[in-house]
Amino acid sequence: MSLNPDGLPVAVVTGASRGLGKATAEALARQGYHVIMLCRDVRDAAEHAMGLSHAGFSVEPRKVDVASSAEVSSVTKHITEEYGQVDLLVNNAGVFLEASAEGTDDPLRVSVTAVMQTFNVNAMGAMRLIQAVVPLMREGGRIVNVSSGMGRFSEIEGNYLGYRMSKTAMNGLTAVYAEALQSRGITVNAVCPGWVRTDMGGAQAERDIAEGIDTILWLATSDEATGASGGFYRDRKLLPW
Repeated sequence: MSLNPDGLPVAVVTGASRGLGKATAEALARQGYHVIMLCRDVRDAAEHAMGLSHAGFSVEPRKVDVASSAEVSSVTKHITEEYGQVDLLVNNAGVFLEASAEGTDDPLRVSVTAVMQTFNVNAMGAMRLIQAVVPLMREGGRIVNVSSGMGRFSEIEGNYLGYRMSKTAMNGLTAVYAEALQSRGITVNAVCPGWVRTDMGGAQAERDIAEGIDTILWLATSDEATGASGGFYRDRKLLPW
């Protein structure tokens, strides 16, 4: 029996158990999507999904570590068998290891291991999901990569090497996939949500969650953004890389 009996458009959101991903998943469900909430810790997502389901919205939590090709392959098999299509992918999953208690923002001291782990989630995780999901997308499909201004060359500073490099890489793959998928009518864009009050952003951040997800949702669903591809956006405005 299908988990999406009404044939709703299908959205996949990574990092959906908290912060921007959780809020994006809820907003998409409220806009009429069946939302597959991918996250490493499925318990928080499951509780939130239950509340949304009881309110009449269509959501489905799934445990996935985007750093694991095997787990991404497994959930893709489920999506293929259950729905046969994906209309929207939001690559939101990310880590900021250098800002953790064990990390360091000094590029001369950060470990290669920490940088590689950051890349494996922030950049390669997005790549894994794109490669897995695109075969299920039809013309009009959209991919939104949640990046950061810290990955822009014009905003580079001498700290947080791994995080900055991983987001620069995400911006690069956004441009590459936008070009590669143009002929199929699938759009790919990156967004900087700004400094948002989440577990990652901290309590001192400038923006609330609603402000943080506004441009993500605009790129994902708005008619104004239809056809736009290969861009980097903040506050619905196109930025140079």
